[in-house]
Amino acid sequence: MFRLAAYNCKTVPVFSRYGSGRFGSTLTFVEATKDGKVTPSSLSALNASSLLGNDITALIVGSNAPSAVNSLKELDCPQLKTIMVAKNAAFDNYLPENLTPLCANLLKQSGYSHFVAAASAVGKNLLPRVGAMCDIQPINDVVQIKDKKTFVRPVYAGNVLLTVEDSQEKKIISIRSSSFPAAATGANSASVEDIPEFEASNIDVKWEGANLLQSERPELGSAKRIVSGGRGLKNKETFEKLITPLADACNAAIGATRAAVDAGFCDNSLQIGQTGKVVAPELYIGLGVSGAIQHMAGMKDSKVIVAINKDPEAPIFQYADFGMVGDLNEIVPELTEKLQKV
Repeated sequence: MFRLAAYNCKTVPVFSRYGSGRFGSTLTFVEATKDGKVTPSSLSALNASSLLGNDITALIVGSNAPSAVNSLKELDCPQLKTIMVAKNAAFDNYLPENLTPLCANLLKQSGYSHFVAAASAVGKNLLPRVGAMCDIQPINDVVQIKDKKTFVRPVYAGNVLLTVEDSQEKKIISIRSSSFPAAATGANSASVEDIPEFEASNIDVKWEGANLLQSERPELGSAKRIVSGGRGLKNKETFEKLITPLADACNAAIGATRAAVDAGFCDNSLQIGQTGKVVAPELYIGLGVSGAIQHMAGMKDSKVIVAINKDPEAPIFQYADFGMVGDLNEIVPELTEKLQKV
């Protein structure tokens, strides 16, 4: 059951000495992949920004920014009026220590009324720092925009929806990408501007590298189909034996519960839930997933939920559109075989 509550943020009169040429406009932070494609979460952030009713300025950074500009200009987003580009290679890996001064200075020296980012790993790193530098309280993980100052966000693992009325002069929000559709492909007439150089951070930080899980599967956060495994799979060998073939047959991404990740069944980048990724695929298949509240908070917005578990009392059956009680080792191979024939 959902309860609705309200909370009024304290008014903080900041930056009133700056010009108001862009006041009533939205600055949206856009992430891009290494090959210059706008990420699905940022496409959702742009769509959410349009609901504010303001003109939108997209901020894109890094050495691949010029390629991402082309992707932005191919979006059906009439409110996107300006694309601001910072080509500095220091922004390539979205280190928040480097990004924060840039975003904070833009907010301080321009008349933007809203700053929007996706509630991705990048956004979650960036927004609290920008809020601290600008003395603005961010509103995180927004799932609904009611008007320019009223937002809905989940609390208590999604069991309560909180309506927040923000009376601050400038608003900083992150949006849950699974709650907003991505901006559609089309065209817009946005102009492109290079960002003036701001004083760099004096924090001595540099990017050393990353060990990322390489896969040809759909990216978990934006996949239309997901096959997820839980504690009921018992061990890593069973996880790989049952999950991988079924995911291949469905052309699906692979996910997991925290219990499965903590037990070493799979990499933690596959974790779905309150402390993992929030997804909303068209089809979610849970194998040996009990349905703990922390996991359900990350996938209960899936369009169709299929649960297979030997425990008929497993909480996930309360959410499932289709459920089957039985032995995974018997059911899943048969299901996989039939899907492979299809």
